[in-house]
Amino acid sequence: MHERAGEESVGVLGSIGHELRHHAPFTFVGALTGIAVALVFVYANVPQKVSHGLFAVFHPGHVFLSAVATAGMFRLHGGRGVIATILVGYVGAVGIATLSDSIIPYLSELLLQVQDEHIHPRVHLGFIEEWYLVNPLALLGIAVAWWRPTTEIPHAGHVLLSTWASLFHILMSIEHGADVSTTTFILIPVVLFFAVWAPCCTSDVVFPLLFARGRHRPPREKARTP
Repeated sequence: MHERAGEESVGVLGSIGHELRHHAPFTFVGALTGIAVALVFVYANVPQKVSHGLFAVFHPGHVFLSAVATAGMFRLHGGRGVIATILVGYVGAVGIATLSDSIIPYLSELLLQVQDEHIHPRVHLGFIEEWYLVNPLALLGIAVAWWRPTTEIPHAGHVLLSTWASLFHILMSIEHGADVSTTTFILIPVVLFFAVWAPCCTSDVVFPLLFARGRHRPPREKARTP
């Protein structure tokens, strides 16, 4: 019993390490693009409603792909039952996507406000403010994973969407045409990296494996026929 538990723990840690290493360079490049986009949006005086509109596109898209990946990982590693799949998929996708796209960016905005008066933090909770879009997309992603579980494309795709959702959440808090400090532009990609990297791998790997049966299997294993 203890030996099996030890093997499963090693398997989970291996999966976590694999995903973190695999997505670190991709997340880093995505975060760097945030500097260019932030410069354009701030100095071109792009209205904040545009950033809000883009957040309302990328965040629901992130939730959908995260639900596919999270529920898919749960199914691929022995997770069974419709209710269990829905619960794991929904909490893993919506809960952690909200942390990545909204809560962490909001907390970073509070810190940036200390050294930049042009930052006006406000938290945007997609599953409440755009409940009619975010929640159905989460359930749709879970349904896709139930019938055809996979993790490869949804996982990589939602890392990118999460980066952009987090970016536009931050841009919503910056004044139009403001003389934003250089420090703020330097810190934005740092915030984006940490807002996306660990939470996304947590939602797609760690969280579903905590509730799946075959946690010792490698994360890239193909789905068996249910």
